Amino acid sequence: MSPRSESASRTVSLVTLGCARNEVDSEELAARLTASGWELTSDSDASVVLVNTCGFIQAAKQESIDELLGAAESGAKVAAVGCLAERYGAELAGELPEAQVLSFDDYGEIGARLDDVLAGRKRPAHVARDRRTLLPITPAQRQPAQRPAPPEVPAAPWTGPGGGVFRRRLSGGVVAPLKIASGCDRRCSFCAIPSFRGAFVSRRPPEILAEARWLAASGVRELVLVSENSTSYGKDLGNLRLLEEVLPDLAATEGIERVRISYLQPAELRPGLIEVIASTAGVAPYFDLSFQHASGRVLRAMRRFGDRERFLALLDQIREQSPQAGVRSNFIVGFPGETAADLTELELFLNHAGLDAIGIFGYSDEDGTEAASLPGRAAHQAPEVDGVTTVTSPVPLAVGDLVRAVVTGSEGVDLIADVKPR
Repeated sequence: MSPRSESASRTVSLVTLGCARNEVDSEELAARLTASGWELTSDSDASVVLVNTCGFIQAAKQESIDELLGAAESGAKVAAVGCLAERYGAELAGELPEAQVLSFDDYGEIGARLDDVLAGRKRPAHVARDRRTLLPITPAQRQPAQRPAPPEVPAAPWTGPGGGVFRRRLSGGVVAPLKIASGCDRRCSFCAIPSFRGAFVSRRPPEILAEARWLAASGVRELVLVSENSTSYGKDLGNLRLLEEVLPDLAATEGIERVRISYLQPAELRPGLIEVIASTAGVAPYFDLSFQHASGRVLRAMRRFGDRERFLALLDQIREQSPQAGVRSNFIVGFPGETAADLTELELFLNHAGLDAIGIFGYSDEDGTEAASLPGRAAHQAPEVDGVTTVTSPVPLAVGDLVRAVVTGSEGVDLIADVKPR
């Protein structure tokens, strides 16, 4: 009998795959596990390995499966949570008997679920379902009654309204994601995320601001606002301009020097939000715009808005208010029915748009999506990343310092910059 099975200690190694939204989910799971007496460890001899999986595209699914198999080979008990687990449920459990597959609905009792895993009590995996059907179609009917405001500076791990423990940081650093909403109401033909993440639900401003204060108290200096669609924030709270109102309050949080927003939909980017991002001190003039393509014909097949001319006009509008604004985007190539002419439209857009960073996804069929039934597709590379900046300075710098620097060179997508003298 191995030392691992003899001790049967309640130790868990938490592995996070995928996007920043999964990172927040893992930190919420970590807080609940800590509260229920589990010890988090990065040691290879943890009794249970909990893998927070990603189910976005085929490459991400395979990475999640490989991680689960590798954990099982180590001799640990294994549990799968996250998007891949939620999306496939019993189907995944049948293919991977080595792992206990858990649902989003198990998160509130994650400590007890891992007790079952540790004891070898196999629970039936959930049957996958369309989570969009769990909430009312009308956004305004999705929100519960007004909840009390959380405490001014919550103790670690953060205890939210009603006493539920929500978050424990798993890594240090001066940058942290802050989830402002979950789910998505859009019906892009290539994307399965809404079906397993559910309908769009905003977090109320008092919760967000309290968590921002807690993050600042733990040493965070930059907040990255994340969701499936940040431009929808507030629609289920009856205020489509709520993000414009919350941003200045977040930027004014003591200890926070910069706020950055991710996942903006071009179709929903209002002039007022552009103005707030461009003019509010402490809000990075950064626009993470999900263009996906520039051919109007392809975008219509994707169930999306826009074309090359409209997107260039939107960029002109942004740069008129903030000439130095940074803009990044993602694009899909090889979408079913894409022609050489469509690809030329995309090339023309990229040549004129002057984007600061792009990620290129090769189209892949996703189960349950409209595009999966369309004819013609091509497999391409996984997305690229934005890159990093290496800063040189004549004076010592501390982690978390924000400095002005001049770019002096580049290495691929990465930049080299010198700090400007004051």
